[in-house]
Amino acid sequence: MPSNHSDAGYTGPVDVVAAVIRRGARVLLCQRPAHKRHGGLYEFPGGKCNDGETKDQAIARELLEELGVTVTHVGSLLHSIHDPGSPFVIHFTDVRIDGTPLTIEHSDLQWVTFNEALYLDLAPSDRRFIEDFLDRSGEAE
Repeated sequence: MPSNHSDAGYTGPVDVVAAVIRRGARVLLCQRPAHKRHGGLYEFPGGKCNDGETKDQAIARELLEELGVTVTHVGSLLHSIHDPGSPFVIHFTDVRIDGTPLTIEHSDLQWVTFNEALYLDLAPSDRRFIEDFLDRSGEAE
C-alpha cells in the first residue's frame, strides 16, 4: 500500500483500504518496494484514504495508480485490522477489476491461493487477515 506519507504526524486512526482481488481460487498479492515500510513483504494492494475520500473512491484511485486497473465493483468488507505499531486500520474488501495488473509501484505480483500465500513473506496485518480468513472458512491445510 504505497504512499508518500510517513507514519509520523497522525493523531488518530488512519483508514487504509486493501483490495482482495480474486481470480478463481487465487488472490492477488503485491510485493512492496524495498524503500517502503514493510519493504519486500507481500500485501493486498491498496492504500490510505485521502481526506474527504470514501473507501470505495480510495480503492479505485489506489488500484489505478498502483496496478493500472479499473475497479468494476467494490464488494463487502471482509475484515478490519489495526496494524500493529502504526495508526493504520486496514479494511480488507472484496474488489473486482477490469484489466491486467501491472507492477507500477510494486516489485512483484503473484496470484496465489490463501494457503499458498502463507508461504510468502507477508506484511503482518495481511498475514493476520489470511490466517483469520482460513480459520473462518475452514480452508486451512
